[in-house]
Amino acid sequence: MASPGSGPPRRRQGEAQPRWVLRLLASSRYFVLIAVVGAFLAGVTLLVYATLAVVKTIWDAISDGDLSIDGAKHLEVDFVELIDVFLLGTVLIIVGLGLYELFIESDLPVPAWLRVDDLDQLKGKLVGAIVVLLGVSFLASVVDWNGSTSILDLGIAIALVVAAFALLNFVTSHPPQDDQ
Repeated sequence: MASPGSGPPRRRQGEAQPRWVLRLLASSRYFVLIAVVGAFLAGVTLLVYATLAVVKTIWDAISDGDLSIDGAKHLEVDFVELIDVFLLGTVLIIVGLGLYELFIESDLPVPAWLRVDDLDQLKGKLVGAIVVLLGVSFLASVVDWNGSTSILDLGIAIALVVAAFALLNFVTSHPPQDDQ
């Protein structure tokens, strides 16, 4: 009989875990389905929203009747920003598919360009989309700039963020080599 307070016997290092523990740990990967569904729903929502916004933008441009170079510039930026929303929606769907492929079903029937082999590839796709979003945001700021604020400060801040992402991408894609 074990002494009071001694608890269950300790497992020695290297001793196998009970099968139910291993099954529980292995099945915990299915919690990623929450992220998969969330990313997919977010992506689809953005795609539907952007489509409705394109239709509204076209309708507003036609019904406004103000045809000018300034109006065309703003319409161009509106469409570039909407394409950016489509891009982000697509990236979120790709992230959802990638997570599903990494954690649930590695043989998902997707084109070769959509195949994800590790989490770093998935992060790279997301970082690339963020860099494009920052560029489009800066473009919109340039077109709408009225000279009252310093656009250079915004440009430098965005450049620093992009440089940080580029450094992160470089470091994660080139792991340090052991000197031997």
